[in-house]
Amino acid sequence: MSNEETTNPDIENVEQPTEQPVEQEQAAASEQAVDEEPSPEAQIEALQEQLAKTKDDALRTLADAQNIKRRAEAEIDKARKFALEKFAGELLAVADNLERALEAADTDSEMVKPLAEGVQLTQKTLIDTLAKFNVVQLDPVGEPFDPQFHQAMSMVENPDVEPNTVTLVMQKGYTLNERLLRPAMVMVSKAAAGSIDENA
Repeated sequence: MSNEETTNPDIENVEQPTEQPVEQEQAAASEQAVDEEPSPEAQIEALQEQLAKTKDDALRTLADAQNIKRRAEAEIDKARKFALEKFAGELLAVADNLERALEAADTDSEMVKPLAEGVQLTQKTLIDTLAKFNVVQLDPVGEPFDPQFHQAMSMVENPDVEPNTVTLVMQKGYTLNERLLRPAMVMVSKAAAGSIDENA
């Protein structure tokens, strides 16, 4: 019994020093946590930065949505404007055939004259109907050659007109909403060979 009594105080003496440092560590940790807690000014600044970033993200998202909407509207408008492109292109052959029929008709013949007038009226009705849907005929005789709308089939010297002028239209061109549907096939004037030397 006396041996147990002598050993117990020793155990108590050993345990007590270990409890005190644990309490000190907890106190130090709590003090450090208090020191690490940001100040109200820092918290406000962080929240302001976060708010500014959120506003910026919202503005970017809104701008992207508006751009998508504008692109969609442009695509719809383009589809509406040029939906008739293929159909109108097929009708051009009809207009060409009517014009060829008029060119071949003998208008001096009394028998052919009423028929030619009927073909001419049909051709005019077709061209006017195409124009209602913004299909416009290009007949650029006497106009300067424009490679965007004209296709030069040949060049000839013609002293009566300025160089680079359309002197003959072999096949009329057409535009759809100001976009080329088919170029006009034309003959273009060029300067005489001697005139280049004279200007030089």
